[in-house]
Formats: sequence, structure tokens, C-alpha cells
Amino acid sequence: MARPKIAFMASNATLAKQALEELSQLHGNVPLEEADVIVALGGDGFMLHTLHATQALTAPVYGMNRGTVGFLMNEYHSDDLPERLDDALEEVINPLVMTAQCVDGSEHKALAINEVSLLRAGPQAAKLRITVDGKLRMAELVCDGALVATPAGSTAYNYSAHGPILPIGSDVLALTAMAAFRPRRWRGALLPKRAVVRFDVIEPDKRPVMADADGKSVRDVLSVEIRSEPAVSHRILFDPGHGLEERLISEQFN
Repeated sequence: MARPKIAFMASNATLAKQALEELSQLHGNVPLEEADVIVALGGDGFMLHTLHATQALTAPVYGMNRGTVGFLMNEYHSDDLPERLDDALEEVINPLVMTAQCVDGSEHKALAINEVSLLRAGPQAAKLRITVDGKLRMAELVCDGALVATPAGSTAYNYSAHGPILPIGSDVLALTAMAAFRPRRWRGALLPKRAVVRFDVIEPDKRPVMADADGKSVRDVLSVEIRSEPAVSHRILFDPGHGLEERLISEQFN
């Protein structure tokens, strides 16, 4: 069997740079556009960066952990990489698309593989109005923030905010509040993947709010609309027995 053409991408971490040098010497390193598979070396944050940076390419992405948590990554081994790539199982995930309208009249769009979050940007709690598929669901949520997470991102910020872990392939999104004050301790809701969620900011001058999509931030938002984007698919490779579904289940028993 022909060896796959591999393109390596590495974070700025020392371990990632050392891995890049070692793996390039062992397996070669082709340009991204020529690769059969892209190998990301770093942590989860760098994996998200790699997926966003290569979303226009057809090659799947296989991550090896040279960072900290590495939820989206496989264990690092240098010598048996071609065999592991041949045996790897593929997960396909769709990102969220965020459309944010700002106080100054500007509009900003961004994609998020993990979550889109709204966060208070001042000393006072945010006041948000929540609409789902055009129907008002909550007239006023007073909170530090709220987010909409995909199944792939449900163990990240969403889980830290006491949101639910979502099985891969469940076609469900998690809407989770952070430090909800009114309604007291409201934790959020489970929504179908096709749902369109809109947050309107109440009193934006007095209670400024920022929005964030996988680290891409927009300040002073008036409204944020969030929906799944089926036109964009990210192909992620995992070692057998260590795919996203297994990791999501294991996380709940740690």
C-alpha cells in the first residue's frame, strides 16, 4: 500500500516544534494542497486552528497531542504513523456560524467548531433575550453569559459551565447559561441541530456584551444569531477505540 502524503502543522510549543522536526525527517512533509492527510501537532486549541485553516481542503486532519488536555488529539508516537493513519476512523462534524450585529452598525460572521458564546463585557450582568426559530423563548436572561455548543465542543467551555455532554451524532445543540441570576440558576436547554438561536442584548450601552466564536471575538454586540452550517464539514481522524464518541462517554465517568 502506498504511503500517504502527509502535511504537518505544529503549534509554537516546544514539544510541538520538536515533534515537527522528528516526524518530517521520518515521513516527509508535503505542502498542504498536496496532502492526503494533515497531521496537527499541539493541543486542542491548535487543532481548532488547523481545522479552521484547512476547511477548504479535502484532506482529513489527524491530531497528535503535544499540548495539555488533547481531547481532540491522539497520543503521540513517531515511528508507526503511516499504519495509524491507515487504521484511523473518521468523524465528520459541522461547525456553527455566528452572525453578530454590533452597536456601530457593523456585521461580523465567524465559524465555531466548539461553541459560540456571549459574555458580559462590563461590571454589570448581561441581559439577553432568547429567540429560537423565530419564537420568543425567554424574554430576559440576566447572567454572566450564555453559549451554544456543538456535540464536539460540549466537553469544553460548555461542560465547565455545567452544560450537558452531547453524544456525537445526536443532532443536538446545547444552550447553556453562565452564572444565571434571573431565572435563578437556569442551566439552559437542549435544541435540535437545525435550530436557529438568536440572542438580543437588552440595554447594550449600560450592559455591554461581547461574542466569541472559537476565539474570534466581537465587542459591543446588539444581537447574535447562531445556526449549524451543514455546508462546511470537518473530517477528523482518531485511533480505533479512541474516537469522539468514546471520549465523550469516558469524560462522564472521570
